[in-house]
Amino acid sequence: MLVAAIFAGCKQKPGEEEKAEKSTESEKPELTGKWSTDSVFKIPESVCYDSARDVLYVSNIKGKPTEKDKEGFISKVSTSGEILSLKWAVGLDAPKGMGVKGDKLYVTNVDEIVEIDIKDHAITGRFACEGSKFMNDIAINEKGAVFASDMATGLIYRLKEGKAEKWIESDVLKSPNGLFTEKNQLLIGMKGKVMKADYLTGDLTEYISNTGGIDGLEKVKEGVYIKSDWTGHVHLLYPDKEKEMILNTAADKINAADIEFVPGKNMLYVPTFNDNRVMAYKLKF
Repeated sequence: MLVAAIFAGCKQKPGEEEKAEKSTESEKPELTGKWSTDSVFKIPESVCYDSARDVLYVSNIKGKPTEKDKEGFISKVSTSGEILSLKWAVGLDAPKGMGVKGDKLYVTNVDEIVEIDIKDHAITGRFACEGSKFMNDIAINEKGAVFASDMATGLIYRLKEGKAEKWIESDVLKSPNGLFTEKNQLLIGMKGKVMKADYLTGDLTEYISNTGGIDGLEKVKEGVYIKSDWTGHVHLLYPDKEKEMILNTAADKINAADIEFVPGKNMLYVPTFNDNRVMAYKLKF
């Protein structure tokens, strides 16, 4: 519009400025609440979408986040908010991040990665993460590599050929939490920034700055990400501009833990941790 005005050599017509403002306003992201479960969960930390089965898995810590008490469990929920099975998979301690790979669900569990057979919802593997203390998020790339973060030690683990190994150990990583897999690199969310780690070399570079705290980290579309900070804030993140808040439930003392975002449906799923619910929102972008 600016170029056209210059070449035409004319002034802006009355009302054009107002229309431009309204257009800009309408283009702002909008988040609309769709549903909320009842408070049936036991400290829900993470939500994971299973696209092959169109269902959600919810990890329940129940006890303390670092306690190995066998009280933790995974719930199965429909995408419309119906609780299909509250204790769908049991025998865990303090399950947090999750990721689906074929017919398996991978879950961080204090100091290990647990493999759950989705068909039988039974534990089929436990992979110890040597040196870990607070295993947190999981992300799986296109080639099936399973990555997991340890918030307490600053380590990133990779599950490879039936063994969990230390993949990145760096002073640069301070309390890494939310993970997201791109085609060529792993995105690592930590306090104040998002780092990129090259799959081949493990080299780290800063990608997005001034993010604030990061719990869950997901992708909306190319160049746009979404993150939660546990306290109740959800922001859109951009590599080239400031973050943008789209949800704030902190004043109501409702947490926003490890979120899930489904791009094809533009749906955001928020586990509310101490509030013991999952809340669903539609993002208009």
